[in-house]
Amino acid sequence: MNPVSYKQKLEGKSNAHLITFDDGKDYVVKFFQDGFEKSLPNEWVSYCLGRYLGLPIPFGKIIDIPKEFSAQVPELADMSDVPYQFVSEYIPDCLNGHQASNICRINNQQTLAGIILFDYWLYNRDRTRKNILLREENEHAFRLWVIDHAEVFGGYAWEQAEIENLPADIIKSATHQLMALFIENEQDFFEQLELIQTIPILLIEEIVTLIPDEWNVSKEEKKAMVTALVTRRTKELPDIMKRFIKTVYRPLNECMKNLNNLKNLKNSRF
Repeated sequence: MNPVSYKQKLEGKSNAHLITFDDGKDYVVKFFQDGFEKSLPNEWVSYCLGRYLGLPIPFGKIIDIPKEFSAQVPELADMSDVPYQFVSEYIPDCLNGHQASNICRINNQQTLAGIILFDYWLYNRDRTRKNILLREENEHAFRLWVIDHAEVFGGYAWEQAEIENLPADIIKSATHQLMALFIENEQDFFEQLELIQTIPILLIEEIVTLIPDEWNVSKEEKKAMVTALVTRRTKELPDIMKRFIKTVYRPLNECMKNLNNLKNLKNSRF
């Protein structure tokens, strides 16, 4: 898979560019950059774990962009000489969470509880409405994808001490609240928790081991990533999930039920 045509630089701080490859598809390419040293390792680990869990994350891979190609594109000419970048397939004809309106249904709603727990497992504070994609498949009915995991583990430049002490608080996320409104069964959370907890430790270790050496994640940091993932899913995540259900999911759904009851009562009078 090789790049053939540069399209544009994308908005945001993650140094992402839209490039067409020789398979005829467009990909979002995130380049290694100083000051954001952990963004690509974060993307890689999130992608692998998310795809294993069946979450709606676009196809991605690690790839080396030839210098001959970058040198011909002014926007890429001054990129770091670090080989290997992270690419993810561009999903066309989508809106982000700010742009979409009148969302009455999420067609892949069975994945929503998994996305929320996934964000808490990896401590992703950056699940904003800009980091979801929504494609309208029927009138007011959308399919949802999640993108941009550069800031999991607390940020794009985390240090080992930080990853060893990730917070267990409830994240203020309007996007999590939006998704919670479309989760029909509370049991979905418990099923997704069980799935996360049964991911083989050897698989987690292999995913982390495959982080390219050129991305400068030390052996100690890789070990800390694995330890954080294995420990957090057992010790912190169950409690976080129960608090999220109690303080966010149930109040939101109770409010929606009351609004629907009022609407039905009003309609019945006419």
